[in-house]
Amino acid sequence: GTLLNVSVSDHDRSDSLLLSWDEPEGGAKGYLLALSSLGSGTLLQNGSAGPNTTSFWFHGLTPGTRYEIEVTATLACMDTTSQTITAQTSPSPVRNLSLSSGGSSASLRAAWAHGHGQRDGYRLGLWHSDSQALVRNASLLPSASTFLFDGLLAGSEYALKVSTLAGSRQASTSIHQWTAPSIPTQLSLSPSSSTSLVASWAGAAGAAWLHLELRNLLTQKVSMTLSARRGLTSYTFQHLHPGTQYWLGLSATAGSYTIVGPNATAWTYPLSPGNVTLSSAEEQNSLQARWSIPAGQRDFYLVTLREGEDSVPTRNISVGGDNDHVTFHGLSPGKQYSVQVVVVAGPYRASAHSTAAWTEPRAPSGVSLSSQGSPHRLLASWEEATGEGYLLALSLAEHPVKNSSLLRGVTSFTYEGLHPGTLYTFEVSTVAGPYTSSPQCISNWTYPLPPEQLTLSNGGHSTSLQASWRAASSGSTGYTGTLWETKSQEQVRNVTVGNDWMNVTLENLVPGRQYTLEMAAMAGPYRSPVRSATDWTYPLAPTGVTLTNTRRPMGLSAFWDKASGDVDQFHLQLYSKSHAAQRNTSVGPNTHNFTFLGLSPGTQYFLKVTVLAGPYRSSSHFATEWTYPLSLANVSVQPGRKPQELHVSWVESGGGRDHLVQLSVAESLSIIRNVSVPRGVTQLDLEGLVPGSRYRVEIISQAGPHRISSQTAIGYTVPLPPRSLSASPVSMAWALAVHWETAPGQRDGYVLSVLEEGSSAPPRNLEAGKDSTNVTVPQLEPGTCYLVEIWAVAGPHRSLPENITSCTVPAAPTNLSLTNRGSSSELYTSWNKPRGRRDHYRITLYSLSTQSKIQVQTSSPDALNITWTRLEAGSKFAVQVTAVKGSLEASSINVTQWTYPLAPVNLTLSSPSASALVVSWAVVGRGAEGFVVDVRDAASGTPVGHTLLGGDARTHILRSLSPGTRYGVAVRATAGPFHTSTPNLTHCTRECDALLA
Repeated sequence: GTLLNVSVSDHDRSDSLLLSWDEPEGGAKGYLLALSSLGSGTLLQNGSAGPNTTSFWFHGLTPGTRYEIEVTATLACMDTTSQTITAQTSPSPVRNLSLSSGGSSASLRAAWAHGHGQRDGYRLGLWHSDSQALVRNASLLPSASTFLFDGLLAGSEYALKVSTLAGSRQASTSIHQWTAPSIPTQLSLSPSSSTSLVASWAGAAGAAWLHLELRNLLTQKVSMTLSARRGLTSYTFQHLHPGTQYWLGLSATAGSYTIVGPNATAWTYPLSPGNVTLSSAEEQNSLQARWSIPAGQRDFYLVTLREGEDSVPTRNISVGGDNDHVTFHGLSPGKQYSVQVVVVAGPYRASAHSTAAWTEPRAPSGVSLSSQGSPHRLLASWEEATGEGYLLALSLAEHPVKNSSLLRGVTSFTYEGLHPGTLYTFEVSTVAGPYTSSPQCISNWTYPLPPEQLTLSNGGHSTSLQASWRAASSGSTGYTGTLWETKSQEQVRNVTVGNDWMNVTLENLVPGRQYTLEMAAMAGPYRSPVRSATDWTYPLAPTGVTLTNTRRPMGLSAFWDKASGDVDQFHLQLYSKSHAAQRNTSVGPNTHNFTFLGLSPGTQYFLKVTVLAGPYRSSSHFATEWTYPLSLANVSVQPGRKPQELHVSWVESGGGRDHLVQLSVAESLSIIRNVSVPRGVTQLDLEGLVPGSRYRVEIISQAGPHRISSQTAIGYTVPLPPRSLSASPVSMAWALAVHWETAPGQRDGYVLSVLEEGSSAPPRNLEAGKDSTNVTVPQLEPGTCYLVEIWAVAGPHRSLPENITSCTVPAAPTNLSLTNRGSSSELYTSWNKPRGRRDHYRITLYSLSTQSKIQVQTSSPDALNITWTRLEAGSKFAVQVTAVKGSLEASSINVTQWTYPLAPVNLTLSSPSASALVVSWAVVGRGAEGFVVDVRDAASGTPVGHTLLGGDARTHILRSLSPGTRYGVAVRATAGPFHTSTPNLTHCTRECDALLA
């Protein structure tokens, strides 16, 4: 039958269906429509439509239901044509859709009521509103009416779309909702300055907005509010009041949810007080501290009074935050104080210090002025008073004599150079800072001077003594004296004379007896110290004094004749001018000789015999004699300050008048030098000798007529160092050749020391014969510098060292390679690290294609490779690596390599004849070493030709080809072992020329 092309639609109506059809060819008289339930076939609705009608509505249908519809068209001649289709109404959307968090920050619950009609199921889609990302997709049964979305982000807005499904149709409903925000944690509030607080917190990602409220706790007013989007974790509040406590509250908001979070309190740092001063108060021993009140707030001031230079705290006072001064009472007089004012605001402090201030001092007590028996000095003393120090003033009859300043701790002062027998006035005051106390005064006299230069002498008389003196200075009114017998202390007589007397003679005294005269000067209320003088009457001296040598043991015997008159004892004094010590002995009046034993050998002695009569004595003439000398000990011969000198020293064990030093060459007994030195000299420098020679020294001691020899000593002069020292590397032997010139004089040999620079290893030591002038030091490290020192040796002595620094030739790098890693512009060079050291490597790259040096690079001593870039494609290069140590070099062998050539370009083919093809190409850069032209039959792939061409070729004719045949041609650029080809290009040879004609 005729097709009606029936179609159905609902035009977004869930209870209606619109049928549309095409009018059959030739038209229709009318249409019958029947709508039945799909499956049961029950007729539910029918209808009809007139001619020229092509659509029909079914209303009152059930949403989401499948129907069967039959359309029958009545044609001419009672013919009919029918078409049956199935259709489904659109489903109804859900009703009362809700999406709630239930206070949860991680889940949302969706709920809905079923729409009217039928459905196949539900599809749910949850989107994150900010990111528009699909979070969850779910398909549910048609009976489902709730669904829980969990694992969501706190404080975030989500969009839910619920689609009711019926066949291919759906009806959707959307809703938005927020998850509950999470409360930020670890809220802290801390000061960053006196006018700012830093707030910080964690866990801020769980809220869309954070609201911060900063409140001044002193005024209870809100100082600042802040709303911040998700992610902010800290904020600094500026322009706050110093020293003020603030409260910070934080709340989290997401949509309609608001959660009050933690709170914190903190103080801003207080400001330090300004202009802190400490000064005297009106009340005595009081100080007042003042300061400027700083901006901002504070709890209180803590004022600390500190005493002394060490600033020891003595008092603490707390005062209110509005105060600007405090007074300290009952302080110690004359003390130094300072004050520290601390501003306290919560846990924070800010302080300032004052300069020092003083309390007024008190005058010292216990003041005294004492002469202590001195005519030119007065001692002033007082008890310690508190303060910095003292002011002292001494005056004579109201005329100042001397003013002084003393530091504290001093409680006495001595005035020197005063006038004897004079009345002085002393004043002392205490000083503390800018203050000076009232003075304390006292007066006293100086003592008069005693008589001066009092003497008592016998003048060679045995029965009289004469006293004399010089008059004392001003203040003396006379002299008084007493003469005593010294031994018995019996008073002999008193003497009183006027102040114009200068001497007096005392007669009728006992010969040989000691007398003492005491005299003093008188002035005012004082008596001067006593001056005394003593003398004796005179005895007679002994005669016939002699001194003889006993030789063994070392001794000298003394003899003398008895003197006339009374004698208490004889005193013998034996001494030597060469010794500080002397022998003293006393013998009875009936002794006429005495022997001195254990004397120093080789020494001249002098003897004096003295008669003692009471305290007076009379001496004989001197007698003299020598003891025998001993040989010198510990004779030592050492090198002198110069190589031409010897230093001879010895120990004088046996005395003597002088010494004779005899020098001879050790290999000969002939004396080459005699030097005489006086006794007391224990060393001698012998000059003008041959350096590095062996000498013999013998010393003869002389004492009066006696001589004795020392033991023989052997010594060496220091050899001269070698000259013109040089050291040079031995090529490729890693050794140093050391050369020198022989210095004048003798030597036993040479010692060399070779020390590797920068190494802690001990040096190598070598020896060389005395006639050697060179030595080779083998087995050294390549490329290493060494310090070479050399000494000439004579006996145990070495010359001054000569040294030089030289380096060995470095070792050449090995296993040098130059490789191409597939590049047309790069080559890679590597080598093995050689033994020893070097300063650096010098790597030289040569172009063999242009016969020129194109690159030179320097690398570190530890480098093992280098890459050359920007090279000419298709060129041959050579590389050499040189190890450099100073001016010394060692080079590797040369190795060569090619860079890859660049492929030819602009390849063209043409056929000039039936059996030939002309190949042409161009090159990039300088080209290649050569070219290869490969020809294949394009159909079979069979190779036809292979031609090698030079690097200058740019065209080639392929001959003997088959007419009318397609060939494939490729041109390869070659450079050493490398080649690069063009793509394959095809072309046909011409047909036979005859056919073409």
